[in-house]
Amino acid sequence: MAHPQGKYQNFEGLREQAVALRRAGLSRRQIRDRLHVDNNDILNRLLEGEPPPDWTKRPNAKDDLRARARELRLQGWTYNQIQAELGCSKSSVSLWVRDLPHPEPTCTPEEQRARMNAGLARLHASRDLERAATKREAAASIGELSDRELFVAGVTLYWAEGSKDKPYRRTEVLQFINSDPNVIKLFLRWLDLLEVTRDRLTLRVSIHETADVRAAEEFWADVADVEVSAFSKATLKKHNPRTVRKNTGDSYHGCLVIYVRQSADLYRRMEGAWYGIVGGATRRPD
Repeated sequence: MAHPQGKYQNFEGLREQAVALRRAGLSRRQIRDRLHVDNNDILNRLLEGEPPPDWTKRPNAKDDLRARARELRLQGWTYNQIQAELGCSKSSVSLWVRDLPHPEPTCTPEEQRARMNAGLARLHASRDLERAATKREAAASIGELSDRELFVAGVTLYWAEGSKDKPYRRTEVLQFINSDPNVIKLFLRWLDLLEVTRDRLTLRVSIHETADVRAAEEFWADVADVEVSAFSKATLKKHNPRTVRKNTGDSYHGCLVIYVRQSADLYRRMEGAWYGIVGGATRRPD
């Protein structure tokens, strides 16, 4: 039904039609399209006092959740428990039940702390298992190293941890120090690859003066597979009373210093190989 310029002049007749359509169950959009009423203010006036049909009323999907949340809260449930039960946000739970009294605690503070600590212990144990599984999988993926792979690994390790020649201090010699037994084992295996025999090594423990030097030498002798008698005199670090040391106890063994005699040529090969590794890793393909 089209209307000319003064299409709203016969307002009462238009209202009768709108009311009839509304009572027939049509929505506002349907009435607007049927009567070609594009002005919302006019449409509101035409339908004034006429309730919308039931089918156009949108139910509030959260009404049931809100009612259930309040029911659970009155039963003494916590916010976290209600959230997990209903699958809604914690902020919604708080909004729905904040006027209700707080539930009485079902356990003593000591029991609450015990439960919290038990939960944290389970969480930490689970994470420890996950870490261990990841490390085992990564270790298994390496497999046996080829001589080339071991050489590259040893060069990289030495460049990170070993003594290096400087323009202001010419020291073309292999000298390595570390406190990690596995790092020492890898370095010694690398020397084996380079055909450096144990009789060319000068071994020395570097450790705090308050530690058990003899026990440390026995520990490193076992790591390096040599006799304790092969060690030179240990280097003792003076203790600063203002420093709080954490590297104490039976697990502290200091560092092992490994000096390779007559190793200038090996040092040059190591340094050259290092720059070759850098070049190979950073070179862009043509």
